[in-house]
Amino acid sequence: MMTTLDGYPMAQKGQPGRALGLGIGASLLGGIISWFFLWILSEPIARLATRMSPFDLFSLVVVALVLIGSVSGKSLLRGVFAGLLGILAALPGTSPATGELRWTLGMPEMNDGLKLLPVLVGMFAINQVISDMIKLDESPPQAKWSYGGLFSSLGECFRQWFNVLRSSLIGTFIGILPGIGANIGSVVAYSSARSMSKDKAKFGKGSEEGIVASEAANNATVGGALIPLVAMGIPGSVIDAVLLGALIIHGLQPGPLLYKSDPAIVHTIIATMLLANIFMYIFMVLSVGWIAKLMYLPKRVFLPIIVVFCMVGSYALSNRMFDVWVMLAFGGIGFVMERYKIPLAPFVIGFVLAPVAEKNLGAGFQGANGSFLPLLQSPFSVVFLLTALLITIWSTVGHYREHIAGREKSE
Repeated sequence: MMTTLDGYPMAQKGQPGRALGLGIGASLLGGIISWFFLWILSEPIARLATRMSPFDLFSLVVVALVLIGSVSGKSLLRGVFAGLLGILAALPGTSPATGELRWTLGMPEMNDGLKLLPVLVGMFAINQVISDMIKLDESPPQAKWSYGGLFSSLGECFRQWFNVLRSSLIGTFIGILPGIGANIGSVVAYSSARSMSKDKAKFGKGSEEGIVASEAANNATVGGALIPLVAMGIPGSVIDAVLLGALIIHGLQPGPLLYKSDPAIVHTIIATMLLANIFMYIFMVLSVGWIAKLMYLPKRVFLPIIVVFCMVGSYALSNRMFDVWVMLAFGGIGFVMERYKIPLAPFVIGFVLAPVAEKNLGAGFQGANGSFLPLLQSPFSVVFLLTALLITIWSTVGHYREHIAGREKSE
């Protein structure tokens, strides 16, 4: 989602291959950097992560939530409004903190809340289908594709070595934290790249820095999430929880004992991580030319196929039509939001992160007997909260300056 903020505008400018090339190259570099940390620092870094309390994790999520201001476009108020709508949409269902049902409207299908997949597919895919149906007779300008452009994009990633390194480190560190994952990693890395960029105005309009930051971070979280799994037996993400189950089925229990009992298995897992990144890069390089040409298929043929796949995917999530209706509803909501220039990215950030924040805050209060003092006493928590405060001030001042500059330019 973060990559599309700049990848799609770049494709609209006739450079879909360049956008894909930047994403593929940054993914490779981010994956290799996180693999290095998985190989060298898995056990000591995992021990540090396990010392973080639920309050610490809550404070980290707060940092990601306040980064809504960095992806709000020209209007901070519209971005905050969209973020609040996302949080509101995450409330129905079972409370992650107390386990109580709320806002279900008496519908059993709402007991688990609104699923992420139908909401995202509706907001981004169905919304785009509706927009394209309105402009059915229009066709995008044909972009000239060449593999030379693809390899020059990889060179651009190397030229942005500091952006790649910073984003990969952010993704690796956040990936280590159990239950956090790529969502926060991409948001934090993208917002950091924007705040440190010399050309902030280009973000959201086809910025190479934005694509590189997002893709390096989200791939780096994969290696980061493997660190607590391999070293401590603690899954760093939902996918790693599935992987943990698969290993246990085969009689393997990841953790410190596995280092002693079967170090070859540990090294195999780590080596596979590196090979997977290399294979991903080769596969994408060979197929990206065809992928870039998908946008030139006739809309009358392509749009119905997209809708069918969206409906099948949403239905297959839980084998119920309710998720299909949710997908279609949020497609309409996303279309209306874009018509009124309300950004979609803050909505998704609020929707994804609100349950994570609530869960960790609830767990923190339960562990502290209802006291919030540990939130202000933990060094990790204090650092994260101060970071959130500084980011809030930075974003507010930045949007105010952009507003003043825009008003003076119009005068």
